[in-house]
Amino acid sequence: MSEAPVVEQLVPPAVDHASVDTGGPVRASLVWATWALFVGLGVMVAGAGLYATTVGIRAEAESFPTVAIGAMSAGYYLGFLVGSRAALYVLTTVGHIRVYTALAALLTVTILVTGMVVHPAAWIALRMLAGACLAGQYVVAESWLNQIVTNDQRARVLGFYTLVTVVPYGVGQLGVGVIDPATLTIFAVAAILISLAVTPVSLSAAAAPPLHLSNEKMTLRELFALVPTGVVTSLLVGIAHGAFIGLGAVYGARVGLSAAEVGIFVTMPTLGSLLLQIPIAGASDRIDRRAVGAASASVAAAGALGLLVFGADNPAGLAAMVLIGGTTYPLYSIAGAYTNDWVPAERLTAVAAQLVVVYGAGAFTGPLLASVIMGVVGDDGYVWTALIAHLTIACYLAIRIAQAPAGVRAKPWNDVALTERALYVPATVASMGRRLRRPSRKPRRRPRVGTRKH
Repeated sequence: MSEAPVVEQLVPPAVDHASVDTGGPVRASLVWATWALFVGLGVMVAGAGLYATTVGIRAEAESFPTVAIGAMSAGYYLGFLVGSRAALYVLTTVGHIRVYTALAALLTVTILVTGMVVHPAAWIALRMLAGACLAGQYVVAESWLNQIVTNDQRARVLGFYTLVTVVPYGVGQLGVGVIDPATLTIFAVAAILISLAVTPVSLSAAAAPPLHLSNEKMTLRELFALVPTGVVTSLLVGIAHGAFIGLGAVYGARVGLSAAEVGIFVTMPTLGSLLLQIPIAGASDRIDRRAVGAASASVAAAGALGLLVFGADNPAGLAAMVLIGGTTYPLYSIAGAYTNDWVPAERLTAVAAQLVVVYGAGAFTGPLLASVIMGVVGDDGYVWTALIAHLTIACYLAIRIAQAPAGVRAKPWNDVALTERALYVPATVASMGRRLRRPSRKPRRRPRVGTRKH
């Protein structure tokens, strides 16, 4: 679990990499062709995790207003949305390595200035800029991988990419227990990691072919008219994730956790996503996705209730965070998969772009809403926000099941799923997923598009 209004999606070219000139040699070994990008991306994500957690702890230590802290998280998601679109545009004219290097330099400066200028207004703007830079780097990484990986390797690379974008982020968060968040040093370390991430990428000899862009369009109104369940669920999940991820470190600091304990506290949801993502995805491929989503959101709400009862300063509270993370992160995947079930194949990329816009709007709203609730009811407002948000998702999906009980799926999970890395990466979440046909003895009849709302 994180985390752009991109109308034009990156679409993997249907070409034979072994026979088409892509501007340079294509490595016979997938490991040799991708090691530099994966190493660089892992180091970058570790720096991003350290930076994000430090900002939350330091903002609380500096007694920033709760609303201002919420605005920082909201600004990050807003920058993420804008940065994704801008990066896609620049990539077509400049190229992968130059864009990656330029954004890393800008992000390094942004992190250092954050440590030097400690003011709420400045940090809101800087977090927005950091979100834009990180989104651009994710776009570069995903488009690069998408162009050098063949179809028979794509699933394995996608799984490894998920680990690279999730695990190092959690490791970086643990860094707040090693370096004092009150010093400029911790910002410098995060900046150093971002800068080091450029080295393996810039020295890589793996060539990248020209970008292939899809011109497919689908307005949000059209999508809502066809699949309102997917659109509304994506918005609600964005609100839940924006609040839960954006203010976790602030909540931990306010309830008395040390910097090291805060690092562990905010890493627990990542552990949960690694444990439960695959089982929940498998269930969604066999049962009505709405039912799985409702059940998953209900369990996340139960985890929030457990956190409210036990608190954050004990093993039970940490277990509650693992449970919340493991069941909330797949919700966006479920929303996207359900939406794509009812959409023609030729419009999947356009739909993915609109879903990320909706999710981003929710993620922008979530921290602002949570900060207001925390200002009214106190620190536990963070937990109440998570509880109410997930109960809302569960109730909405239950209502939609009652209104339209037919849960026919046109495609299995592998065709349409968006993994939990959507919490960290922008609108290219669907770009690496080539459609994989799975034979069936009795193919189910696909519903006619536009005949009913789902």
